Amino acid sequence: MRNKAGITLLVAGLAAVVAAAVAAAATDGAGRVSAKAAPAAATARCAKTMYIAYAGPITGGAATLGAQQLNWVKFAVGQWNTRVKKPHFRIVQADTQLPNVAEAIKAAKQLASDKRVWGVVGPAGSQEVQDSFAAYKAGHLGFVSGSATRTSLTDGSRKGYFFRVVPNDDVQGPTVANYMVNSLKVKKVYVIDDQEAYGQGLADTVEKLLKAKNVVVTRDSVNPETATDFSSLIAKINPSIDVVYLPWQLAAKAQLFGQQLRAAGKNATLFGSDGLFSESEFKIAGSYVSFFPVKTTSGAVAAYKAKHGGNGDYFGAPSAAAAGIVMSAIARSCGDNKITRDEVRRNIARASIPASQSVLGLTVAFTANGDLKGGSFGIWKIGSNGAYSSVG
Repeated sequence: MRNKAGITLLVAGLAAVVAAAVAAAATDGAGRVSAKAAPAAATARCAKTMYIAYAGPITGGAATLGAQQLNWVKFAVGQWNTRVKKPHFRIVQADTQLPNVAEAIKAAKQLASDKRVWGVVGPAGSQEVQDSFAAYKAGHLGFVSGSATRTSLTDGSRKGYFFRVVPNDDVQGPTVANYMVNSLKVKKVYVIDDQEAYGQGLADTVEKLLKAKNVVVTRDSVNPETATDFSSLIAKINPSIDVVYLPWQLAAKAQLFGQQLRAAGKNATLFGSDGLFSESEFKIAGSYVSFFPVKTTSGAVAAYKAKHGGNGDYFGAPSAAAAGIVMSAIARSCGDNKITRDEVRRNIARASIPASQSVLGLTVAFTANGDLKGGSFGIWKIGSNGAYSSVG
């Protein structure tokens, strides 16, 4: 079924699936979710209104990007509810406060124990996925991220639970390194990771690839969450450095770093990862950012812009695809009017959105370990007016 914006939100060939009974829920004495059993693991009856969850940074340092994701999830749910009679969907929100991993774990436990929730969009960050996985698994919940890219997340240890609708860093890393070498002709690059699972993994990949191309790489590390004065780090950046690579998740802190770099009289080009794709926060002229595949000319984007003052909020667009996958999996599970979280997870694994009807511009389907099949990263440049434009 296709909505007005051109997103396929219901997997074709809705089949009746008879779900096996699963053990009843159990909690410990404090009301926390037990690792042995969880609420909603058992079979339930489907209702006219079903619930999905969004887990992401509603507050905190990455709240701007979280707002984009949540708005796109709301958009996808609204489109579904306009076109489909049953089930309709509502959203349960869980604030992960990225990069506050303790809050991400708390949010996962909250959702695992919420009997209304049948599938989750999120979390946003790779370290959030890494550290909150046990809680989602204990709750039998499938979760689909629209932005977590660390390659090791799909090494098989989270198979059947975690899925993502964006390519991983084994795709992003080579895209970045090749652009630096082939288009920017770099000779010396300064790589600064963010001391998180996401930034460290991506920095490792890019550093390795650049060195293989005979680029001189200097590696450093900082915690952008707590840093406000980058002067000691900037002092180590030699004027001969061509590019400073920042695989960070806090765009406002990258903006602060860039401003302090320029104030120090250093003109190295800044290059950010997907976590810095924020037109409202990171706008150092002449900088580059790698980014997910998003079909910016799609009907979905046009419809979203019409509802949001012309803003595309592209960082959040993949989360709409994730929401579509989760809703279609729940609808398919309800084909016989019965549902379990385990059944929803199986239907997420087999779900698909055709390329012609996808906000990403490519088919959205998963490998056995939960990776997006196919897809590539693009490169965007920030102009003198702060506007982003695709350059590769």
